[in-house]
Amino acid sequence: MKTPAPTVRSLARDLGLSHTTVSDALRGKGRVDPATVKRVEEAARAAGYKRNPLAAAVMSELRRSRGGTFRGVLAALDLLEPERRDPRGAFHAELMRGGRARALELGFKLEEFVVGAAGLTMSRLDTILQSRGINGVVILPAWTPPDWSALDWTRYAAVYCDYVIARPALHCVCCNHYRSVTALLARLAERGYRRPGLAVERGRDERMQRRFSAAFRAWHDGAATMVPPLIAGTVNATDFQAWFRRHKPDVVIGHHTEVITWMEACGARLPATHGFVSLNAVYNTRPCAGLDQQPRELGARAVEHVIAQLQRNELGVPAWPTTTTIPARWVDGPTVRAEAPAEHLKAAPAAAR
Repeated sequence: MKTPAPTVRSLARDLGLSHTTVSDALRGKGRVDPATVKRVEEAARAAGYKRNPLAAAVMSELRRSRGGTFRGVLAALDLLEPERRDPRGAFHAELMRGGRARALELGFKLEEFVVGAAGLTMSRLDTILQSRGINGVVILPAWTPPDWSALDWTRYAAVYCDYVIARPALHCVCCNHYRSVTALLARLAERGYRRPGLAVERGRDERMQRRFSAAFRAWHDGAATMVPPLIAGTVNATDFQAWFRRHKPDVVIGHHTEVITWMEACGARLPATHGFVSLNAVYNTRPCAGLDQQPRELGARAVEHVIAQLQRNELGVPAWPTTTTIPARWVDGPTVRAEAPAEHLKAAPAAAR
């Protein structure tokens, strides 16, 4: 006969304590004597007891609302990074819109907490999350490798909305930049472009583990005709225009639409003689062709991932972190030609078709 799973009530009965005392001891709440807390925790470990924070939150909410609709709370965590070009800007805003919308559909609320803003420290954040019973966490992208290890990760299920996080190593949800760039290059080849050029900031490329430049180089497969990519700490007008005049790309791939102005200053006429494609349409400041990295969809997927972990009672740093990727979506625009002339398609090398 299968032994019933241990519960708070069974632990309380075996220890000769009240249900409330055992519950408070396991949750770290109330004024339980430290010796009693230690005794309860040892008994829980020995019995194989595992607290389900989602079930506990549901019951707490039902008691408060007298049977009303449950609204669980998830936390979206961000770091204040004033040195960033776009600190907590458009991409983060879209992630939050997608995450909040999906959370509401699943009966949750997504609240944002920014470490470094309004005096919020990592330690204070940990206390707030625990006191409010928040166990699901979505971590927003950071410009430099983030360190969230100060949180008590035994209490949280989490997803990072970017490629890699090492402190701690968590599940990730992000855009598939490599696949998106190769698909973009194939589309440009179909439209007759033969000398694509890549101009990106080194920091952005390195954050993506060089997936922008790797996809660009792999597409050309060592061809002598490849335009050397411009990868610099900051892509500025002077360096860009020197590179553009020297290597003569017929279409430029980059992050910011100010590049179009620099191209026009060199005599380019878009889309008649040249083209430009944005790698992240959320930053476009003028009509432009480009890639929508789908931050709203990424935010929604991150929320789904966290809620699924809570439903499975999977708290803590995962033994085998996974990465879920979503390809970017093509957005047509006036900065590239609409169709490739037939003679260009016939002349295209096999590798570019």
